[in-house]
Parts: sequence; structure tokens; C-alpha cells
Amino acid sequence: MKIERHAKIVELINQYNIETQEELAERLNKAGFHVTQATVSRDIRELKLTKITVDGGQKYAVVGNHGSTLDEKYLRVLREGFLSMDMAQNILVVRTVSGMAMAVAAAMDAMHWHEIAGCIAGDDTIMCAVRSVDDTLIVMDKIRKILDIK
Repeated sequence: MKIERHAKIVELINQYNIETQEELAERLNKAGFHVTQATVSRDIRELKLTKITVDGGQKYAVVGNHGSTLDEKYLRVLREGFLSMDMAQNILVVRTVSGMAMAVAAAMDAMHWHEIAGCIAGDDTIMCAVRSVDDTLIVMDKIRKILDIK
């Protein structure tokens, strides 16, 4: 649950200008994660989030040299949730363990692979809009390498 919550936090702070722990807790609760302010505070510390200035205000962000730690978290989410994948031209369909699709999609989005325009997740299925058929093959190869699949 913590891995999924961390992936959702990264997704939320990338999507919205979240200024306070209370606002982050509110968004997490709306997303189905029942958290307290203390849990959010701990998550912020573990994710090594920082506040940056934007449009005259501040927001939480992932910055600095924390990428390798976060990348490992994303890789772990991908490894734990992934079941299979298939392509339909430039759409990559990824099947996950039930309830893990949003976390895996957030992890894939957070890896910032330039081949992927974006991901949409349900409960156990992700549809990734990939820029081209060739890029779909590249993404599938990246996933195979991460998962050590032949």
C-alpha cells in the first residue's frame, strides 16, 4: 500500500500545485488512500520532496539528486504489479495485478520515457499512448529489460 501511495503522491504533485500537507492528504483521501497528516508528513520525508516556487506560490516537487532512489521505487512498483503487455499499433496495453494499474501507470509516467505521451489506468489494465509503432517496440523492450523477460 505504501508503494502505491508514494506513486500516487508523485502523480498528484506532478499534476497539481499542492502547497500544503493538508491539501495533499485531502487529495490522497479523495483518491481512496485513507491517510492522516502524520502519514503524509512521513511520506514527504521518505520521498525527499521539496517545495519550489511557482506562480508566486509554492508547491511540492521531486527535484535534485533523489532520482535514483525514486527510480528504484518506480522500478519496484513496475516489477511487483506487472503481469503482461501487448501492443495495438502505437497503444501499449499493460495488464497488472488487480488494484495495481494506477500505481504502475504513475510509475511509468514518472520515469519520463519520451516515447510515452501518457497512460490511462483502470483497476488492472493500463493503456499507454505511445508516439509511434517503433516507439511501442522500444518501450516493450525497456520493460522486458527491467523485468528481465526474454
